[in-house]
Amino acid sequence: MAPRKPNMESSIYLGGDGWWHGRVTMGVKSDGSPDRRHRRARTETEIKRKVKELEALRDKGRAPKAGRKPTVAQWMETYLTDIASLKLKPRSLDDYWSKTRNDIIPGVGQHRLDKLAPEHLEHMYRALLDAGHAPSHVLKVHRILSRALKIAHRRRMIVENVATLVDPPSTDETEANPFTIEEAKAFLAAAAKRPTFLRWVIGVGMGFRQGECLGLRWPYVDLEAELFHPQWQLQRLTWRHGCTNPHACGERLHRFDACPPDCARHKAYTRGCPKPCPKTCRKHASACPERKEGGLVFTRPKTKKSRNAVPIPPPFIPYLREHKLQQDAAKAAAGEAWQGLDAVFTRPDGRPLDPRQDYGEFKEILVEAGIDDRRLYDGSRHTAGTILNELGVDIVTIMEILRHTQISQTRRYVKGRSHLSKAAMDRMGNTFLPPAVAPTETRTETADTKAARSRQRRRVR
Repeated sequence: MAPRKPNMESSIYLGGDGWWHGRVTMGVKSDGSPDRRHRRARTETEIKRKVKELEALRDKGRAPKAGRKPTVAQWMETYLTDIASLKLKPRSLDDYWSKTRNDIIPGVGQHRLDKLAPEHLEHMYRALLDAGHAPSHVLKVHRILSRALKIAHRRRMIVENVATLVDPPSTDETEANPFTIEEAKAFLAAAAKRPTFLRWVIGVGMGFRQGECLGLRWPYVDLEAELFHPQWQLQRLTWRHGCTNPHACGERLHRFDACPPDCARHKAYTRGCPKPCPKTCRKHASACPERKEGGLVFTRPKTKKSRNAVPIPPPFIPYLREHKLQQDAAKAAAGEAWQGLDAVFTRPDGRPLDPRQDYGEFKEILVEAGIDDRRLYDGSRHTAGTILNELGVDIVTIMEILRHTQISQTRRYVKGRSHLSKAAMDRMGNTFLPPAVAPTETRTETADTKAARSRQRRRVR
């Protein structure tokens, strides 16, 4: 009778099916039963290698948990629903969901989590680039998937995060195109013809983000101390279902078939025909009778630093006081129709300005001012940082005004100007090699004495 094997020792044997089998004791499962893992191979050498690998993972505490692993699609839904939603801001979470539904699940969603290989990710990234997506978009997809796999690895669902073995596409940082001082003045001159003039003065002159400008509220504007307290921002959030069965709630809006090539229904859509709904679609929350957390909402800024008080330039104060008086008069005239949210910049009925209309107005003012097209961020935040730098403000002070958490971030917002570089290099050249002084004609009078004339004659001879 063969002696009994010690605890935790593995067994290897040749089965009747012609395969070599290995069984490794990993510990106990959550229900208390033994956790025995099985491996098989064609040769004894191969099965020994597999058993030793599994034993090494067990001894290091890195062995994956027992049970069938979920697919990438299943894990991404679990990650976004139960894990990421506890940490991410609503807008960021919406972006994660969008890239998961449109890119990750169609690309690698059917692979089992423990069977996912670097080649699968590389193939997906190449397909996204070939489809016309920007490298920055693919890089964001890579980071979302890598974060989800990192959590799965931390929970011992997989042995390794394969996203760390892949080099994502490299991206060139979008170059800022801020206004020059002359362009900023021309922009504000064109904006002065509109009721929202002060909104653009604050955006261009103080570098406020769009959401911070539209989210300014009078209780957080201290005109006496000349301070803005940007405690809120205005954002448009995606509606969420408040019902218990989102799939059934949006049943009449589900579209599972793709549009024909000559679709006329969505001809005016900027992004073309919408994609078909997945079989388990839980969207269309805007039509839910119990919808929640969507529309225009006041939210907190992303970081604590963003809520720091910002000094108001003294010339802005009279305009703000006048704007407050005009708004109070409009409120009194509207009566009960006024929707009071204490917003500084409002529509005629008191509601905050719509970010989409605000963006459209920015583009219109660019055309009126004769300025070439550029991003809203370029015409506000980047412009403020660059002009402050041109006025001689040091980079640390600019960081405090723009409320950045790192000075490296501020440096990306400050663009150098060619005329400033030229003047600086002129000063550098003058420091090391002062310009040569042009020679001037001088006359030296010599004494015309008899001895001097005699010496001259001797030299000639």
